[in-house]
Amino acid sequence: MTTGLIPGEQPPDPRPAEGLPPQRREPAGQGAMPVENRSRSSVITARAAASFEPLGRSVASARSFVRDTLQGWGFADIVDDAVVLTSELVTNAVVHAGTAADLLCLRSDVGVRIEVADRYPEREIPLQGSPVEMGSPDREGGRGLQLCAALAGHWGVDYTPTHKTVWFQLDLPQRPVGARSAGPALPAHLLPLADTRVRVAVIQIDRSDSIAAWNEDAEELFGYTAEQVTGKPLTDLAAWPHTPGTGTGIADALRLSRWEGSYGIRGAGGRVIPVYASHLRVRDTDGDPSTVCLLVRDHERAVLQTPLRGPASDTGASDGQSTDPFEVFIGSPAPDDLDGLLQRTVERARDMLDGDSAFLLLATDDETELEVRASTGLPSARQRFARVPVEAGPGRYGSARMPAVHEDLTVVPGAVPLLNSTGMRSVVTVPLKVEGRLTGSLGVAAEAPNRYSNEEALRLQFAADRIALAVESARLGELERLRRGSLSFLVEASDLLAGTLDRDQTLALMAQMTVPTLATWCAVYTIADQASDPYLSYVLHEDEELIDGIKSLLSKIPPPDPVPTPGARIWSLPAEVAHQAALRTSMRSLGLSGGPSRQVTPSIGPTLATASAVGGETVVLPLVARNRVIGMLTLGKPTDEHFRQEILELAEDLSRRAALALDNARLYSERTAISQALQRSLLPPELPLIDGVEVEVIYRAAGEGNEVGGDFYDLFPISDGAYGFAIGDVCGTGPNAAAVTGLARHALRLLAREGLSGPAVLERLNSAILDEGARSRFLTLLYGELRPQEDGSAELKVVCAGHPLPLRLRQDGTVEAAAEPQPLLGVLEDLELYEQTVTLDPGDVLLCVTDGVTERREGSRMLGDDGLADVLTTCTGLTAGAVAARIMRAVERFATDAPSDDMAILAMRVPGLHKD
Repeated sequence: MTTGLIPGEQPPDPRPAEGLPPQRREPAGQGAMPVENRSRSSVITARAAASFEPLGRSVASARSFVRDTLQGWGFADIVDDAVVLTSELVTNAVVHAGTAADLLCLRSDVGVRIEVADRYPEREIPLQGSPVEMGSPDREGGRGLQLCAALAGHWGVDYTPTHKTVWFQLDLPQRPVGARSAGPALPAHLLPLADTRVRVAVIQIDRSDSIAAWNEDAEELFGYTAEQVTGKPLTDLAAWPHTPGTGTGIADALRLSRWEGSYGIRGAGGRVIPVYASHLRVRDTDGDPSTVCLLVRDHERAVLQTPLRGPASDTGASDGQSTDPFEVFIGSPAPDDLDGLLQRTVERARDMLDGDSAFLLLATDDETELEVRASTGLPSARQRFARVPVEAGPGRYGSARMPAVHEDLTVVPGAVPLLNSTGMRSVVTVPLKVEGRLTGSLGVAAEAPNRYSNEEALRLQFAADRIALAVESARLGELERLRRGSLSFLVEASDLLAGTLDRDQTLALMAQMTVPTLATWCAVYTIADQASDPYLSYVLHEDEELIDGIKSLLSKIPPPDPVPTPGARIWSLPAEVAHQAALRTSMRSLGLSGGPSRQVTPSIGPTLATASAVGGETVVLPLVARNRVIGMLTLGKPTDEHFRQEILELAEDLSRRAALALDNARLYSERTAISQALQRSLLPPELPLIDGVEVEVIYRAAGEGNEVGGDFYDLFPISDGAYGFAIGDVCGTGPNAAAVTGLARHALRLLAREGLSGPAVLERLNSAILDEGARSRFLTLLYGELRPQEDGSAELKVVCAGHPLPLRLRQDGTVEAAAEPQPLLGVLEDLELYEQTVTLDPGDVLLCVTDGVTERREGSRMLGDDGLADVLTTCTGLTAGAVAARIMRAVERFATDAPSDDMAILAMRVPGLHKD
C-alpha cells in the first residue's frame, strides 16, 4: 500500500495505458457527471492505493484500509458510507468475479473518490436507466450499484481491455462555521441560570492529543491536579458518545478549526460529568498546532454557547411578511444536530414558561415508550436515555398523547416518574405529533405548586407543534446515520466471529466488540446443557483495573434467569448488591452499624469504584442458537447511565450472531474431542521395552486435527522372548482408512497370540478385510516376529505383503533390502505367502517405513527408495531414536509443502551385549 500527497496536480492513472482507449459508462440522471468536469472541478490532494488477492478475507482487509485512510484524512462524516460501498464492490471483484481487486482512494477539497478495479472486463455491468435489471436487494450479488446510486453523489463504470473499474464519489457535508454576535440587553429574570461561582476549565491539547495545560477551575470541576493529567491523552478522560462502527469522535473534533458541543469528562471519583465545550485550534510562533478547550458544566452552557444570530434587519416585518414561528421559538439558525436542537428546545421551553426545569422525550418506533433525550435543571446524567411508558395510568393525565397539567405532584406522587425526588411540584406536559403520530413529549416543571394552568399548556402546545416536524426530521437523520454505522459494525463483527471456531476466542471477541462501542462493561454467561446452571465465562470493562472487582461481584450473586424471550431485559441485582456492599464497607470504616437489610456476602467486598462501575443500567440479552438458550450476554453502564433504544436493538442483532458463532465453536470442540478420543483408541499403547533391542517410532497423520490415518504400526509381546511388530498402510487417509487400521491392528494381535505363523496370520487378516464388503480397502503390511538372541543378535521372521521393503543398515554403512515383495492384502481371496528369516548383527539397524516417506514429492522430484537408502547410509553408529529422527528430518526438508499422506517410521537397532 502506498500513500502520498500530490498538491496541485492529478494522480497518475494506476491502470495499464496500453491497448484500446478506455470506454467510460456512467449512469444516467442527476448522479452522472461528465469526466472533464469531474477532473477540473477539484484538485487531488492525496491518494492511497492497495491491492487485494481474490480471497474472502480480502473484503474485511479492504474495509479496514478505507476506514483507516478516511479517518486519517479527517473524513469521519463519510466513513460509514464509504466502508459499506467498498465492501460491496470488493466483494463483487474478489468473490463474484474471482479476480484481484485494486483499490484507489483520492482526496480532494470537495470530497473523496474511491475506485475499485477488477480484471474481468468482459463481465457486463447493468447501468442505471438501462432495461437490464440490476437485481433484488435481497440477493447475494448485484447490490453494489444500487448502493452506489443510493449513497454516492456521483458514480460510474470505466472499461479497459484488461480492467473494469467501478468508482463513486462522496461529497463532504457542509459544516456551518457560525459567527459570534452580540445579543440584546435582557431583564434579569430572562438571563440563563448559573451557579454563584461559574468555573471555566481551560485545557490545552498538544498535537499528539495529550493534555499540555490544566487550570485551577479544571481541578475543581473534575478532581484531578495538573500533575496527574499532564501528558495523558484527553481521550482517557472524555466520555464521548460512541457511534457503532466508527472510531472515537473527539479526535476529529480536536482537529477542526472551531467546534462546540456536549460530551462528558470522567472525574476523579469515576462519575461522568456532563460538560459543554468550545474548542479553538491555534498554532504557536513555531507553527506547532494545538487545541484550546473551554469547558463548563452542561447546565451552564450559555456561558460558552455561540449567541443566536437574529434577523439581518427588520425590513421583513415592516413589509408585512410573517416571521417563521419555528425560528421565533428555536432561533435562527437552528442547530444542525439532534442533540443541539433538543437541548435548545428544552431551554427555550423553560424560559418561555419561567420554569425551573424542562425535559423532552422521544417516542420509540412502536410508540409504547418514551426515551429521555434532553433536560435542563434536572440531573441529566441520571435521566438521559431513561425510558418511561407512554400510557402510565388511566385517564387523560396518565397518557403522554394528551396535554396534561399537574398543579401539585405531592398530591399524586409518581404521576411523572421522571420528576421523582427532584423537588419539582408543578408540571405541564404536551405531546409532539407528526401527521397524528406521537413522536415525543415536552414538559416544563417548577419547584412551586400551582404554577401552571391550561393557558400555559396551550402556549407550550403551540410551540411543540412548531418544532415537532424539525425534531422528527433530525431524529430520522440521526437514526439513519446510526443504522449505517450499525450495518458496518455488524458486517465486521460477523467477519470476526466467523473467523474462529475456538470457544474461548469467540467469548473474547463477543466482549471486545461490545466494550466500549455498546456498553461500558459486559459479562458473558454460558450454559453447557439443559440441566446446567449459567456459568460466568468472561468479564470485560473498558478500565482493566475494574475487571477483577466486577468478576468477584458477579461470581457471588445468582446469575440472571436463562429466559429465551428475545430482546433486552433489565437486571437490577448487580447494582443493588454492589451499592449495599459498598455502603456496608463504608459504614464499617466509619465505625457505624446498621445499613441495608439485604445480607451481602462479606467476601464480595466491592470498592466504591466497583459499585460506581455497575451502578447504572444493566441489561441481559439471551444467546439463543438452534432453539436453545446457550448463554446470556450482560451489558452494563456506570452509575446513573442508561442505554438508548437503538443501541439495545443493535446489541440484540449482535447477540444473535454471537450465539450462533458460540454454538458452532461448542459443537466443533465437542466433535474434535470425540474424534481425538476415538483416534487415540486406534493407536497402540506404550511400546514394550525389549532387552537387547532399541525401538523408535515416529508417526504423522495427514490432515488438520487427525491423530490417526491410514498408516499404522504396532509392537507387542507374543510369547516368552518373542515379539510381533507390524507397519502397514491402508488405501486412503482420514476416518474411513482409520476404521480399517483399527481392524488390522487388533486382528494382528489376536491372531499372533494364537501361535499362528506369520503367513497364516496375514492370510486370516486378508479374509477379515474381504468380509467387510464395500467398506473393505486394500492394505499393504510388513509383519514380523522378533527374537533377541543370547549372543547379542536378533532373529526376525518377516512377511512383506505389498509394502515398501524394509532396509537393513550394517555397521560398515551398506544398505540392503531385508525381505522380498509379496501380494498385498484385501484384493485376492487365496494368498500364498511365505516368511523370510533375517538376522540382525550387533550394530545393525532395520528401518521400516510407509509409502508416505518414499513418495514425498517436490514438483517432479520424489525421494524414492534410493533416496531413502542414501539417507540411511549416513546413520551408521546412531541409536534407533537418532536414526528415526534423521529420516523424518530429511523427509520434511525434501519438500516445502505440508505432507499430503500419512507417514510412519519404525526403526529397530541391535546394540549388542555392550551398548555403544
